[in-house]
Amino acid sequence: MSIVKLEEVKEAICDVCHKMWQLGWVAANDGNVSVKLADGTFLATPTGISKSFITPEKLVRIDGDGKILEANEGYRPSSEIKMHMRCYQDREDVGAVLHAHPPTATGFAVAHIPLDRYDMIETVVSLGSIPVTPYGTPSTYEVPEAIAPYIQEHDAVLLENHGALTVGTDLIDAYYKMETLELFAKINLVAYQLGGPKEISLDNIQKLIGLRSFYGVKGRHPGYKHYQD
Repeated sequence: MSIVKLEEVKEAICDVCHKMWQLGWVAANDGNVSVKLADGTFLATPTGISKSFITPEKLVRIDGDGKILEANEGYRPSSEIKMHMRCYQDREDVGAVLHAHPPTATGFAVAHIPLDRYDMIETVVSLGSIPVTPYGTPSTYEVPEAIAPYIQEHDAVLLENHGALTVGTDLIDAYYKMETLELFAKINLVAYQLGGPKEISLDNIQKLIGLRSFYGVKGRHPGYKHYQD
């Protein structure tokens, strides 16, 4: 990868980190971002630093085992990097991973309520149902083991009592999915207050999922195979 291209990726990661903080998806040292590079190595946000303070030189470059290849003195990858690496290992199509605590979506995770109703057109097309994965102690292998059964079919999951995780073919794809997840959670919270969300009919769900290729939507979808049969 050229130096220019690498610097562009670093700047994009910083931009996404700053947006996450500005949107209130993270506080203090919460959240982490990683991107897979063309040479098979990865850029990751460092541990112990607010996403509002991330700059290109603070990012850490690691290999597929999480070993540090390049980092300024005192910097190391996020303690949640194990979760990120499991996504890359299990999904060859994944080019970026985001973990954050968007308040409304995390509220559903804390309440152990999945966002699994097909009730909003845009989310039916882009994400489908969003499950709550089993509890895992942060920074341990419990978290990657907990998400493993879900990540094969889902590009967005809620982490029980923890937050949210999205994957994408690239950084912006993963970021957009986190945006969609949080907006979907906000809309569903209001819908529950108004008597409960009403799902779209099966026929229309099938039509919406069929539009994924038309819209150029990438990634996995839990209902795609079922509704295409």
